[in-house]
Amino acid sequence: GASMFFICLFLHVGRGMYYGSYTFTETWNIGVVLLFAVMATAFMGYVLPWGQMSFWGATVITNLLSAIPYIGTTLVEWI
Repeated sequence: GASMFFICLFLHVGRGMYYGSYTFTETWNIGVVLLFAVMATAFMGYVLPWGQMSFWGATVITNLLSAIPYIGTTLVEWI
């Protein structure tokens, strides 16, 4: 169910890119924020509560932080 929901979201974004909806910057940016919020909610609600996947979740978070230019490594060491 959740996978189909995300497939529909990605198809919706792709349709918007195809038809040039990104030219409406305010509407597009709100949609991007909502997409990231949905992805973060899915990540926090599904991956992190599982004990055996907590290490994987921590690895994903530190890998995302380490991708930030200049300060990523320092952030990972700080965390």
